[in-house]
Amino acid sequence: MKLWGGRFEKNTNKAVDDFNSSISFDSRMYRQDILGSAAHAQMLGKCGVIPEEDSVLIQKTLLEILSDIEKGLVEFEVDAEDIHMNVEKILISRIGDVGKRLHTGRSRNDQVALDIRMYLKDETVEIKKMLKDLESTILEIAENNLDTILPGYTHLQRAQPITLSHHVMAYFHMFKRDIERLNDCFKRM
Repeated sequence: MKLWGGRFEKNTNKAVDDFNSSISFDSRMYRQDILGSAAHAQMLGKCGVIPEEDSVLIQKTLLEILSDIEKGLVEFEVDAEDIHMNVEKILISRIGDVGKRLHTGRSRNDQVALDIRMYLKDETVEIKKMLKDLESTILEIAENNLDTILPGYTHLQRAQPITLSHHVMAYFHMFKRDIERLNDCFKRM
């Protein structure tokens, strides 16, 4: 049964469930979902909104779930629709009603917004690393081809001779601008 299933007298059609399910693509945010939820649980306990022992139990169990996912011991369920509901379902199955306190003071939309921002920040860091590696490779190619001559092109026609080094450094600077754009995006996230 779905966590929101109490609103209906009958089960929804499988086609509707499949259409509503996003677990096939949002499962990649499991880490961010769990870490964001653990931080939320910590705040709830620290502020006295939920008992401190409940907060600690939720955090501990979430980190165990994270470990189990990374070990390949967890299989996500399409019926639970998304990563947030899958994690919550696993949490409640392990610690019972205490797990339901996790959403105190936080809407699903708040959770999704946080997960997406955390995921995008993590991905931005990874993309920047890859671009920096690519820039290093381009620099190496440029340094090894200072005297390699080839035709330059303008409007798809051959133009003046240039070096391969000069040509590939144009790409280096394009990727450098991309890194600057990612830095700006990161600040806004």
